[in-house]
Amino acid sequence: MDRSQKTQAVAELKNTFSQEGVVVVTRNLGLTVAQSTQLRGKMRDVGATYKVSKNKLAKIALEGTDYAGLADLLTGPVGLATSADPVAAAKAAVDFAKTNDKFEIVGGAMGSQVLDADGVKALASLPSLDELRAKLVGLIVAPATKIATITQAPAAQIARVLAAYAEKDAA
Repeated sequence: MDRSQKTQAVAELKNTFSQEGVVVVTRNLGLTVAQSTQLRGKMRDVGATYKVSKNKLAKIALEGTDYAGLADLLTGPVGLATSADPVAAAKAAVDFAKTNDKFEIVGGAMGSQVLDADGVKALASLPSLDELRAKLVGLIVAPATKIATITQAPAAQIARVLAAYAEKDAA
């Protein structure tokens, strides 16, 4: 890697750190290409990205960002999972770590809040932003549905009474 490539890599990482809601630091201890491709696919499916970067370049990119506290976690072969949704990258990384013993969670951060591995796992157990939105919409719609059901019930009862009288008169 020459100097211009390193400068470009630092700029891309710095841009990523300034835009994302969460960064998860992982350690890869001999992932195969197929496993790495599978991990990247899972990350893409939830709207997250996964990059392997040189630690020195990542530390330079961290300077001056909210994620500066992650510099201590960048030792050895690490990868960075990022996403705008605070739960997506953590959930995908933790799910992949459960099925692969060569992949482990080191820690992470949400803004300036640095998380240890247990903190990232706790974050992954939270519902995603889309799940929370669905629950909220369900809570908002439920009362309207109940009101519609209640207002229809008297009309249905009147119709049944009239139908019963009609059948009685016909017989």
